[in-house]
Amino acid sequence: MSNAGEDPALNLEAVFLEPPRPPSPEPTLAIYSRAAAQDSQLHTNDEHLVWSKIEIRLVGSHPLWGHYLWNAARSFASYLDAHPDLYQDKCVLELGAGGGLPGIVTVKNGAKLTVLTDYPDAPLLENLRHNVAHNVPAELSQRVFVEGYIWGKPLELILNKQQTTSNDQGFDLIIMSDLIFNHSQHDALLTTAELALKPSTSTSTPQPSVLVFYSHHRPHLAHRDMEFFSKAQERGWACEKILTEQFPPMFPEDPGEEEVRATVHGWRLVRYSSIPVDRARS
Repeated sequence: MSNAGEDPALNLEAVFLEPPRPPSPEPTLAIYSRAAAQDSQLHTNDEHLVWSKIEIRLVGSHPLWGHYLWNAARSFASYLDAHPDLYQDKCVLELGAGGGLPGIVTVKNGAKLTVLTDYPDAPLLENLRHNVAHNVPAELSQRVFVEGYIWGKPLELILNKQQTTSNDQGFDLIIMSDLIFNHSQHDALLTTAELALKPSTSTSTPQPSVLVFYSHHRPHLAHRDMEFFSKAQERGWACEKILTEQFPPMFPEDPGEEEVRATVHGWRLVRYSSIPVDRARS
């Protein structure tokens, strides 16, 4: 595992305070199959939209949960596949990407640029780059890149590379898949969203937004998960629930009500007064 630097506050143990699950021992492969409703796009004349599945390699063991393809990521991928208007010809930023499934869907469906980020740890980023290379056609490779990023920190590197690649600054859509269980990082996630999202205007269609998908993995702490949205509203975000979807529980032996653990929730956040992008460089 790579060292995050001399600052002890950036160590994994300091950033992620939740107790780890027993890790899976070997790398695995998870398959996401495109839903039948989206398979109709296979008849399109645009060959970039012709795909039926995405293969996600998962690291064998990692304290940041990169060794699972979570139900929220599968639900997120289907939602994005069904709503390409949110990101086609636009810029997308995924935070805590893990295997990168939702972000890869946006690349394959016509995003102008997708930036996949995760904690700056070599095994995570190398695996994420593998999944991009394996699933993104060569002709689209200039529309996606992977970077290490710590939530709440300046975005100068990412914004500079974005401007060079797409001549844009700021993102139209930010993706957060199964991140809000990290209660200590709610403020950092919101800070990053405020720095990275393009300002909303009365003529923006659709409005620049943040999509947050998650499950309550620990039902007794569901109220702590929901504090993310309370904090967002206090900081000027409008929060709207857009999806509830049931899956088989990933860990049937876990404590807490099974129905709660098996439900994926999706929210959309919009902010009408954004922090200027220049502040992301401070």
